[in-house]
Amino acid sequence: MGVFDIIGPVMIGPSSSHTAGAARIGFMAREILKDEPTEAVITVYGSFAKTYKGHGTDKALVAGLLGFSADDVRLRTSFDIAAAKGMKITLNRSDAEVDHPNTVRIAMTGKSGSKREIVGVSLGGGRIEIREINGSPVVLSGEEHTLITFHRDQPGIIAQATTIMAIGHINVSNMRVFRSAKNAMAVMIVCTDSPVPPEMVKMIQNISAIKSVMTLKPL
Repeated sequence: MGVFDIIGPVMIGPSSSHTAGAARIGFMAREILKDEPTEAVITVYGSFAKTYKGHGTDKALVAGLLGFSADDVRLRTSFDIAAAKGMKITLNRSDAEVDHPNTVRIAMTGKSGSKREIVGVSLGGGRIEIREINGSPVVLSGEEHTLITFHRDQPGIIAQATTIMAIGHINVSNMRVFRSAKNAMAVMIVCTDSPVPPEMVKMIQNISAIKSVMTLKPL
């Protein structure tokens, strides 16, 4: 356990889980979209749905979507800033049961027309996890350099991708693969000690069964 775990993150209050964590989920969502959001439909569940106004969860989520950090004073006026930028925000509360009390679903549209939908949870102390991208189960903490592939589940894909990274001297700290069913679409998440260079990402993208690749920087 480190100092961060004891005292929590530097942030605009009042809550590390409901405010700082929410801002980080919003920021991670923006990074996953890989575009400037023009519209976001935000649905909060559990404790988020019950206390989001008092804890500024709604403002923090929008601040993250704008690219602001948890300690940015603009968090307090994020809705006004989003409106000025032409970003349409729709916020919904849901009473549906969820696995974690601090859960949010964000469906985004970017300037280029790109669309992404994520489910994130705030674990406390500013720590978060993204647990779903476009309906596919994932586990993303945002704490490391990360490469994500969306691909058809078939033999050899993981070996080809990791061989490319090995040749490029990219050290893998951990890796997980998620799939909905055999031979269906799968998601591979590879956390690395250093960023995967664009030319290497392009080589991985060119593997025949891989539909798309994205990289994420640490939060």
